Amino acid sequence: MAGERPKWDGLLKWSLSHSEGTRTTRNLSEEDRKWFLEAMEGQTVNVLKRMKEITLVMKTPENILETQGVTAADIEGMLDELQEHVESIDMANDLHAIGGLVPLLGYLKNSHAGIRAKAAEVVTTVVQNNPRSQQLVMEANGLEPLMSNFSSDPDVTVRTKALGAISSLIRHNRLGLSAFRLASGYGALKDALGTDSIRFQRKALNLIQYLMQENKADCMVLSELGFPRMIMHLAASKSADVRESALGSLLELIKGGGMGIISGASAEEGEELKQILQQRIDGIITMAPDDLGAAREERQLVDLLWRACYNEPSLLQEKGLVVLAGEDEPAPDVAGKMFEPPLRRWVAKQISDEKNYDPNPLFLGYAPPTESHAENANNENDGAP
Repeated sequence: MAGERPKWDGLLKWSLSHSEGTRTTRNLSEEDRKWFLEAMEGQTVNVLKRMKEITLVMKTPENILETQGVTAADIEGMLDELQEHVESIDMANDLHAIGGLVPLLGYLKNSHAGIRAKAAEVVTTVVQNNPRSQQLVMEANGLEPLMSNFSSDPDVTVRTKALGAISSLIRHNRLGLSAFRLASGYGALKDALGTDSIRFQRKALNLIQYLMQENKADCMVLSELGFPRMIMHLAASKSADVRESALGSLLELIKGGGMGIISGASAEEGEELKQILQQRIDGIITMAPDDLGAAREERQLVDLLWRACYNEPSLLQEKGLVVLAGEDEPAPDVAGKMFEPPLRRWVAKQISDEKNYDPNPLFLGYAPPTESHAENANNENDGAP
């Protein structure tokens, strides 16, 4: 069921045969020009045509596809292809225009877990950094099946993919954020933190952190729902990614007043967090140099949390492990000398050579005459016959 692929080889040969850097460019014949325009136009048309064909398949009932020998693996492969097409924002928005968005959202309820997961991936690509498609998905009630899969699907991969789609759908989308809250999104996030899936936990923590950054009031809501203790538990996870996400979420909670550690209102939570941070500090101090480099964000988060809670630098600061030597320096300019503009290169060369350096810029054309030049010119004119 693979679609037609662009004939780039033929187009490349044509391009090379009609342009040589050392030769004078020849005029295209009308026939060549027409062929080239048709070839370029054909690629766009083929993508849209292929998306329409995929839409037709998505609209076809599952039992009919089965009678025609179409398997779940075939559908997943088709969705992979669709995902490539909708990476273009224009094509993502066109998906609704050709009638493909609604059947795609329908695949979120498919009986095959692989298809449900793959459909969520395509939705993620469609709505990512795309306000227009976010609006279209919301209008098509796309959040409802995503929330259902996120909160209660028996397959953890489907739940994880649905969460990824939700995260992309509600980012910078006020309507989506409000709908997520009303759909018991916080409860589903809390359940995600309690699973054994590292990837699922990390995605949930990242969304929690975003929600607190967008609205400080969410910090108190999360605190009332018991999130701080769960996040503290994940701050001691064996997964470095989960630890970093958990530490970042704890920092946002403290900034937003979602934990009573600074005010002393929650001594038990404060003591528990202090033990976790102390364990992380001890672990970082004993890390090998390579591991220290990989744990840069964790080192900084641990120190920031310690400062926020106890108003003093952590032991990592004393041992010089918050920022290692060279980490605060800008990246070396490995390409500047090779790719710097010719004029800038010329100026640098002039500056480096005091004998040849001329502070006046080089302009094309004739320079205005100096006094000495004008005097010489007058002398020459006086001696003219």
